[in-house]
Amino acid sequence: MVAEVGVGRTTHRAVAARAGVPLGATTYYYPTLSDLIAAGLELAAQQVDAEVAALASQVRTADDVPGALSRMAAESVTDRPRALLEYELYLAAARTPSLRPLARQWIDGLHAVVAPHTGPAAATAIIALVDGAVLQSVVTGDEVAVEPLASAISTLMPS
Repeated sequence: MVAEVGVGRTTHRAVAARAGVPLGATTYYYPTLSDLIAAGLELAAQQVDAEVAALASQVRTADDVPGALSRMAAESVTDRPRALLEYELYLAAARTPSLRPLARQWIDGLHAVVAPHTGPAAATAIIALVDGAVLQSVVTGDEVAVEPLASAISTLMPS
């Protein structure tokens, strides 16, 4: 639901209708709208954790780390609802301090994957670069340009 309509338009009523349950069921388990949205975003964060684990496996065995990261970025936007949900998590965390640990978990997971190949400072820059490329793709509908992104990542990696 959040991926389709955004955090701002997610309501107890809309979730109940989608789930085919009475409105009282959603308000019983999630008394506030913040509770309901947090639960949805926690589920999204768990999915992201699984994706980060898969990425870690790919990067750990990659001969071409910049290529692996840029291909991962391109693949991440092929599932548009999931990509939108990830950025909804970012935005919700920016507005709601209690959600920041969920977004931080994602960033920290990516950092743990990239830093062994680059060092901490370069990992932070590379993650920001990849995030920007993915966000632009989500916004414009254009594919992530894999080769230019891999080239840019390469320039940020230590020699």
